[in-house]
Amino acid sequence: MGMRVIKTAIAALAAIYTALTIGLDPPVSAGLLAILGVEATRMKGLKSSFARFVASVLGLFLASVIFIVLGFHLPAVSLFILIVFPVLSRLGLKDGIVTSSVIVFHVFAKEEVTAGVIANEILLLVTGLGWATVINMIYMPREENKLVRCRTELEESLGGILREMAATLRNPARLWDGQELLKAHAACEEGARLAELSRENRLWGAPSYWETYFEMRRQQLEAIQQMLVQLAFVYEKMPQGELVAKLFDHLADDVKSDVYKGEVEEKLHRLKERFKRMELPRTREEFEVRAAILQLCHELERCLAIARRWKKKSHSGEPHLHRIERENSLPPGERN
Repeated sequence: MGMRVIKTAIAALAAIYTALTIGLDPPVSAGLLAILGVEATRMKGLKSSFARFVASVLGLFLASVIFIVLGFHLPAVSLFILIVFPVLSRLGLKDGIVTSSVIVFHVFAKEEVTAGVIANEILLLVTGLGWATVINMIYMPREENKLVRCRTELEESLGGILREMAATLRNPARLWDGQELLKAHAACEEGARLAELSRENRLWGAPSYWETYFEMRRQQLEAIQQMLVQLAFVYEKMPQGELVAKLFDHLADDVKSDVYKGEVEEKLHRLKERFKRMELPRTREEFEVRAAILQLCHELERCLAIARRWKKKSHSGEPHLHRIERENSLPPGERN
């Protein structure tokens, strides 16, 4: 049984008891409105409740006009749907179509439009959506443990990818099934989804560390995919490939750090200068492989630039990602 189910049950029960206490009719409708109002995050819950309330009041007003003019006949209900549903959709109030229909059908069933009936329906809205909002704000499950697990899985997969690339440079005949790449993409997507949920549960505060982190990793994965394309053209073992493989080994060890050390980038720049001083290729095959290795170095440089940009030093000398992390008060024991 999920936490959202438990929250929905509590909100519905509280709304029904409140409706019974203040004499609303029918009280179970307050529970139905509460069920519709419970959402997965605090921010989404606030937006949803506001949209449902505005849409319902607007729908109630338009339906009242239609019923007064045409009477309480079934064609009037169809006209209400034909007019109000497109209006609510155009106004960006799609979430309120169902709640609006619930209270309008109440009015239709009572076959009268009076101040008492309108007040009853609005109070049902306030009771049901109000309790849903209260329950949403009181408790939302924290996603920190799941986010840490996604980060760990992602970094392990990234390290595995870089080591496989190094091994392929040393032995181009090596076969690799690419499982680490699939796992990295899955962990990054899941982490980004959880980071968005975490952000929507925080109504104020600094930018989310997790959103920053997973966006950085997403961009790095795109760069790694380009590196893999170039790696496919390295079909012979070359001394230059061994030199680049050492960079990948080094980077595989550094991938878990939030601090950008710049050591691999410095070594890469020195290596590219060394390549310029080397003898020119003697065969077409050597030319093709060395060209692919050089292009691989360019893609590696782009990947490192992403890390440098996202992990840059703040004015205080503190790494950017760590600063955001501290502002969000994440447990320090969860960082690598």
